[in-house]
Amino acid sequence: MGSDTGQEDESPPHVVEIRPFHIGRYAVSNRFYAAFITATGVTPPPFWNVPPFDEPDQPVVGVNWFEAGAYCRWLGDRSGIVFRLPTEAEREYACRAGTSTAYPWGDLPDDPARLSSGYGSRWVTGPEVVGGPPNGFGLCNMADNVHEWCADWYGRDCYRKSESTDPRGPHTGKRRVSRGGSWRHHIKVTRSSARSALDPGFRYADYGFRIAADLRGS
Repeated sequence: MGSDTGQEDESPPHVVEIRPFHIGRYAVSNRFYAAFITATGVTPPPFWNVPPFDEPDQPVVGVNWFEAGAYCRWLGDRSGIVFRLPTEAEREYACRAGTSTAYPWGDLPDDPARLSSGYGSRWVTGPEVVGGPPNGFGLCNMADNVHEWCADWYGRDCYRKSESTDPRGPHTGKRRVSRGGSWRHHIKVTRSSARSALDPGFRYADYGFRIAADLRGS
């Protein structure tokens, strides 16, 4: 986990062990978030009916960290499975999919094979429909499209004192970790170890989330 060639907050690289877990193949889409809105009566997020963010199979955006957690709890109540946001360690593990390269597909941000497949097109006004060629674990858009909330508080130097098993980040903080690239940035893909963070109450048009759950019996 981490990198010695990235930003300062990605250092030092270190080995962690995490228990088996489930994680969504895609970020939660507008189609699925709509069921949550209908069932609970919560206020739709900003950009809900605003093109180009309103396609059913685009990732829901403008959801803050608290709302993402509320969706997980609602889905858990309906299914009997305890859903949650992934930890930062889980998110990096899932993004890497067994690789040690800078990106899930290699060391180049604009790998020709990746771009020729239609994955990573250059949006300037909104996120892509969820999908595209999956990584080695069958997960899509792990390094692009929208930033995704993680469970952890952000700590700039937390890797220097990280737990070796199931790290959960600092106990307190001001910002929550997010991972993944964003359509809004000039460079729209992000390295597997790259970290970002945001005030948990903020709602941005390039922030979404995907769900995770413990593997039963683990």
